[in-house]
This record gives sequence, C-alpha cells and structure tokens, in this order.
Amino acid sequence: MSRVLYAIVELIARIHSHLLRLNDAYEYNFTDKELHFLIIGALGMAMIFVVHPVFKWLAKNNHIMVISWIYVFTLIIVITFAIEIGQRVTHTGVMEFADIMFGVLGFISMFLVFSVFRGIYHLVLRLIRGEDRETEEYEEWDD
Repeated sequence: MSRVLYAIVELIARIHSHLLRLNDAYEYNFTDKELHFLIIGALGMAMIFVVHPVFKWLAKNNHIMVISWIYVFTLIIVITFAIEIGQRVTHTGVMEFADIMFGVLGFISMFLVFSVFRGIYHLVLRLIRGEDRETEEYEEWDD
C-alpha cells in the first residue's frame, strides 16, 4: 500500500516541481495558491469536457444506473482511501492497499448480485407485460 501511495505522491511531486519551474522560467510569479486555483480548475474543466458527453449519452440511452454506479464507485474509492489514510494518521490501524482493494471488491461483488436480481426482476416484468426491451419504460429501479 505504501509503495503505491509513495509512487502517486512522487508523480504528483514531479508534476508540481515541473509546474513551479515553468512558473519561474516564464516569470509569472504565481503563488502556490494561485497555481492550485489554475491547475485544479483547468483539470476539473478538462474532466467535465470528457465526462459530460459520456454521461449525457448514458442518460439519453436510459443508462441512469451506469451513471449512479460510476458516482458511487468513485465515492467508494475516496472513502476507502480516506479510511486507510485516517488509520495511518491516527495510528488506529494499519494502512494497507489490500484493504482498499477488498473494500472495492466488496462493492463490486454486491453490485453484481444486485444486478442479477434486477435483471431477473425486469425480465419477469417484460414477460408479464409481453413487451419488447426497446419499448419498455424503466420504472422503479432506474430512478
């Protein structure tokens, strides 16, 4: 776990140093706070330009559950990292990458079970109503 975190921190430190060198080389004299404002703001906007069209397409094609899954999966990653970092800082446990992986795997496994039950539910509904998949309006579990 610590090797992975150190590798991430090292990569971020290299990028940070490179940006500071650019700031000094071109004599912009941005403060650290201004650089964070600019870089994180630009990174966030770049992510919006990628994520928004994908989510818009997913919503247009009735894949709301996929959007929900991506959001929750992202939160699970953040929460598991926060728990492990919190254990490291407070010395209330051992910070291990395996804990993160098992937590994420737990979510994925439980979601797969949920998906099977959800698929069966929609199949039974479709059979009862005698509808095609393409004309089916998703109800309860897609909202």
